[in-house]
Amino acid sequence: MKQFVIAALMLAGAASAHAAVDAAKAQQIATKNACMGCHQVDKKLVGPSYKDVAAKYKGDKNAMAYLSKKVKGGGAGVWGPVPMPANPTISDADLQTVLEWVLAGAPAK
Repeated sequence: MKQFVIAALMLAGAASAHAAVDAAKAQQIATKNACMGCHQVDKKLVGPSYKDVAAKYKGDKNAMAYLSKKVKGGGAGVWGPVPMPANPTISDADLQTVLEWVLAGAPAK
C-alpha cells in the first residue's frame, strides 16, 4: 500500500509540473527571441527539434543550467557543426519559461 501511495504522489507531482508549463507563453517568447528560426517542435530545422532536446536531456538534473548557458552564450558541436548563436538579451525569466517548455517535450498550446 505504501508503494502505491508513493507512486500516486510521484505521478501527481509529474502531472502538476507538466501542467505548470505555459506552452502558449513559451512559444511566444521563443518566437520573439528568434528561437523558432532555427528550431521546430518536432522536426530538425537548422538546430535540433525541441522534442529531440527534451529526449536528450530527460532525467538530467543539470539540464536547465547547462541549456541556459548554451542559449545565453551560444556554442557548437553538440548537435553538429552549425553553431548556435548566442542570445544574451533573453531575460532569465523568459529563458526559464522556454526551457521548462522544451524540457517538458514542447507540449502544444
